Amino acid sequence: MKLTVNGEAEEWADGITVAQLVTARLGTGKGVAAAVDGMVAPRSTWPSRVLREGQVVELLTAVQGG
Repeated sequence: MKLTVNGEAEEWADGITVAQLVTARLGTGKGVAAAVDGMVAPRSTWPSRVLREGQVVELLTAVQGG
């Protein structure tokens, strides 16, 4: 299925969850925030939040520095 992840059109398996996408893209969920279709996705929902065709996902990582 097609998703837009951080502004890039990508193909992913049907039924992928936010948790699976985060792990596949970043290797870890530590220090990561996710939004689906412009709404923050609470971390507690990631394992059960199944993504659908055409959704827009933004993955943000915390970066330390100044």
